[in-house]
Amino acid sequence: MHPFLSPPACNPRISRFPPIFPPFRSGARSAGYGGRRMVRAEASSNGVDVPAIEERGEEEQELKPPSLSSGSPAIDKDIKKVVQKTAATFAPRASTATKNPAIPGTALYTLFEVQGYASMLIGGALSFNLIFPSNEPDIWRLMGMWSIWMFTIPSLRARDCSKNEKEALNYLFLIIPLVNILIPFVWKSFSVVWSADTIVFFLMYAWKMGWLQRAQ
Repeated sequence: MHPFLSPPACNPRISRFPPIFPPFRSGARSAGYGGRRMVRAEASSNGVDVPAIEERGEEEQELKPPSLSSGSPAIDKDIKKVVQKTAATFAPRASTATKNPAIPGTALYTLFEVQGYASMLIGGALSFNLIFPSNEPDIWRLMGMWSIWMFTIPSLRARDCSKNEKEALNYLFLIIPLVNILIPFVWKSFSVVWSADTIVFFLMYAWKMGWLQRAQ
């Protein structure tokens, strides 16, 4: 005979009336604990299964806010793609699909490099009115102001340079025209525009080539 049907005198530990438990629903939270109420049966010393209530707290997962640094590389990557595509479309490039012969160590590589920096110096002399001096704005001073964009950057891009240097030249090909157009609204000076272009040029190289990190 089941223990719950035996006479009360035979088993004094069991109440005459079976215990009444609230209806258990899966996933229902018990008031005041924030966990789930679990019911399990435990065997007592006399072999009677006594229902027991066990409170278990739910493991709450910590919600971490989205990291800002994860979005930064994606944005930087998209900007690089746009700059590279734009520069590759409008900047001068080789007319054939063959490998660039101006590799480091060759005479052609040195020629393009010397041509690029020489055009920068000559453009500075023209913009400062040292060559073909004139009291009026003329075509020579205008060419000196645009010399970095027209001659220096295309000459350096014609070499088989590293990836970081190519990125710097791509950025400069898009930034320098903005500098040359915006500065004359504030200060109408050929020499100031050329000086600003030179500063932007070396700052971009220092950023992309990691010159500051090497110095530290």
